[in-house]
Amino acid sequence: MNAYLVLENGQIFPGQALGAQGIALGELAFTTGMTGYQETLTDPSYFGQLIVQTFPLIGNYGMIPEDAESSGVSASGYIVRDWCRCPSNFRAQGNLHEYLLDKAVAGISGLDTRELTRIIREQGAMNACICPDPALADLEKIRVYRVTGAVGAVSRKEKAVFPAEGAERFSIALLDYGAKRNIIRSLCARGCKVTAFPHSAPAEEILAARPDGIMLSNGPGDPADNVFAVRQVGKLLGKIPMFGICLGHQLMALSLGGSTVKMKYGHRGANQPVLDRDTGKTLITAQNHGYAVKGDSIPSETGYARWINANDFTCEGMMYPGLRAFSLQFHPEACGGPKDAEFWFDRFLCLMKEEAYA
Repeated sequence: MNAYLVLENGQIFPGQALGAQGIALGELAFTTGMTGYQETLTDPSYFGQLIVQTFPLIGNYGMIPEDAESSGVSASGYIVRDWCRCPSNFRAQGNLHEYLLDKAVAGISGLDTRELTRIIREQGAMNACICPDPALADLEKIRVYRVTGAVGAVSRKEKAVFPAEGAERFSIALLDYGAKRNIIRSLCARGCKVTAFPHSAPAEEILAARPDGIMLSNGPGDPADNVFAVRQVGKLLGKIPMFGICLGHQLMALSLGGSTVKMKYGHRGANQPVLDRDTGKTLITAQNHGYAVKGDSIPSETGYARWINANDFTCEGMMYPGLRAFSLQFHPEACGGPKDAEFWFDRFLCLMKEEAYA
């Protein structure tokens, strides 16, 4: 069946329907990953967005439930050049179309995603909708669309405990703003028991659990919308070693009086170069964010921007030595993506060890 992608500027891309039928409205967000399409689809940080895969063929190794980063798909829709109808992988349990159909996610294929990406890069982030007939697209409704209530929609509703693999070394309180499963896996694999709390958990409840460390997870939307979460992070900072990833990185900065800015088109994909200004080394990282922390908005006596993006020099991470905390805009747990930054989980354990013996 035919399907159409209608941009807020009125431009129309014809294609073929993929997955569920219907109208899908969202903000266009392109990602450059060549693999990891299932992890991308199931990343809660894509809530309210139409994912554009720049790599032309998606779905060639099928859909593998064990590799999902959450139980569902939070994205509004999915856009690909071509999808593989006959995937080849011994772990595959169905193809991309069947998966999207099962998750009630509308998609479109057969359009030029490279051209679409160039439009976003030149004109900036914009809204669009996938629909079976362009006459059904309400341009005014598309233009005023905004991602709201994102964290509340994807955060877990109840506390959950994940046991450490092997002997338990540390107890971690994870504030779930839309956490990818591999953050939990990465901590458990290092001997950490992880207690995941909903985004609405007050600081007093976290402190009452007496964790050795606090992890602030990734998540979707505008970080400045999360007023309650920012306030709770501010109450926790300096009391217990803290590590923030992606949205967690942004919330940590906001809690200290810093500011964030919406980027022209964000960083999404598995090939983002990040310069460590302390060591001079460059990491190739996985990222997924449309907002960035203004590194110079944090007082120098409180923290400093240790990491910057080698392409556009935006802040990629902060160090707060006096607060026993640090944060990364990129994803050390990757999945999918490079493992260059995975060792920062080990550095977090070292920070907790120093605290335990202080």
